[in-house]
Amino acid sequence: MTDVAAVVRGTIAPQLDRALAASRANPLPAAPSALRAEPAHSAQLFGRLLDAAIDAAPTAARPEDAPSACRPAADTGAAADAAADPAAATVVELLDAYRSGTTTPSAVLAALAPHWTSDDVWSDAVLRLVDGAEAAAAESTRRWADDEARPLEGIPFAVKDIIDVAGTIVTSGSLQTGDRVAPADATVVARLRAAGAIPVFTAATTEFACGGPHNARYGAVRNPWDPERWTGGSSTGSGSALAARIVPLALGSDTGGSIRVPSALCGTTGIKPTYGLVPRTGVASLSWTLDHVGPMARSAEDLALVLAVIAGSDGEDPTTFTAVPLIEAAPERVEGLRIGVPRGWFTERVDTAVLDAHAAATERFRTLGATLVPIEFDDLESIDAECWTVFYGELAANQEANAATADLFDAGTRARFDVSFLPTAADYLRALRRRPLVQAAMVARMDEAGADVVLTPGIGATAPRLDDLTMSVDGERFNLHDVIPRNTRLFDYVGFPALMMPAGTAPDGLPVGVQLVARPWDDRLVLSAAAAFQRVTTHHRLVPPSSAVRGPTDQ
Repeated sequence: MTDVAAVVRGTIAPQLDRALAASRANPLPAAPSALRAEPAHSAQLFGRLLDAAIDAAPTAARPEDAPSACRPAADTGAAADAAADPAAATVVELLDAYRSGTTTPSAVLAALAPHWTSDDVWSDAVLRLVDGAEAAAAESTRRWADDEARPLEGIPFAVKDIIDVAGTIVTSGSLQTGDRVAPADATVVARLRAAGAIPVFTAATTEFACGGPHNARYGAVRNPWDPERWTGGSSTGSGSALAARIVPLALGSDTGGSIRVPSALCGTTGIKPTYGLVPRTGVASLSWTLDHVGPMARSAEDLALVLAVIAGSDGEDPTTFTAVPLIEAAPERVEGLRIGVPRGWFTERVDTAVLDAHAAATERFRTLGATLVPIEFDDLESIDAECWTVFYGELAANQEANAATADLFDAGTRARFDVSFLPTAADYLRALRRRPLVQAAMVARMDEAGADVVLTPGIGATAPRLDDLTMSVDGERFNLHDVIPRNTRLFDYVGFPALMMPAGTAPDGLPVGVQLVARPWDDRLVLSAAAAFQRVTTHHRLVPPSSAVRGPTDQ
């Protein structure tokens, strides 16, 4: 097998060197300057866009106000199918089944739970079971019977192992943390519980959401589509569990693409919300100005239900806003929506199979009534470089206390940690100063093009091999770090909402995806567009060879 540590070190250090050289070669004007280039200008821009989004949509002063507006009408056919094979059901379909009385939360838990502790379906994703699931399912069953159901009553969900679940060992996938027991639920977990959802297990992650595929504490998470491939990081277990149909919902986090990458590589659907929409309280920080927490599921309809529950300020995370736009029920059409279609950066270093899926998705949206408009964003290579600088500067600050025990890091984390102190204070602050300028420029470009959302190719190739950490782009092998974050990390840097969904399969039989991006606070637009696409396609219904589904599949 390839020396994974050497591969990681040999890729990461040159990447950072190039990023720093590019940034230093392009300094911002010296003072005095009229540039709106302080971090607070980002907050001003987001505040103005939030006001506009609130004017265009209803608001939810509290998270619990939103879900009732998001609940779709019951589908009796889907409800019957969900009762027959709960593993194949989406969140929406399970709720329909509960509502119709064709199954119960206790029955669904009993059907799924054996897969969390056995080898019949790959269990790489499952780290630890959460106590109290059976009792919670029994309570949800009673609530449905007594017409007291909450918005997500009886939906089991997995929790990425950097998100706290009260009384459960949460380790961030690291030997550094020992057997740390979470003192309380993270806000997102508490809100899901309050809505009736049931946390059932913690799901594998790369170490501190930044380590390599071969985790030193738990090992690698194999892709249910091919055991020789990776699921994509860092929400590895969440993506694998969803694809394998052992749970219908999972929580993930996204700092460079870690919700969207496993969604693309495992054939599931996930959204990185607008920065500041979902509180990060109780979530281990990797890079606090890039970190986002969001839901992962198998359909955009599911995501809309869940995002409505977890959005909004908790009074603890200072980046969140008190009033947020209501996440509306996804409509059945996108007629009149203007979709920006970029080329250049987003289509370079991208395999033909991914480009073909993107082209097909673009045409599908056109036939649904959307208007396609060309759009390009300037200077994306230099912006990508600034993403690295912010990431490493904040990683160093978050992990410097572990320097004395750095040998406990896995190869991927150690390689990143070793170079994370290379950016200077000026490098880091330059990247922060450039951010509000980039955000404003991207919004302006969308305004000029008249684009409501932007549709990009997803990850540039199918899932990387676990033995050598490479991906194939039209037959040329690249290290995964040179392909995976290219189309995703930019939107962590600017904080725009971005959704990844399946859009087809490549000749190797593995899934590929496309990405929908909108202005800050227009999360509902990407959810609506994705839901419309999924109503007329079946890509999100395809089931991998390793799964808990026992009935016929759409493959």
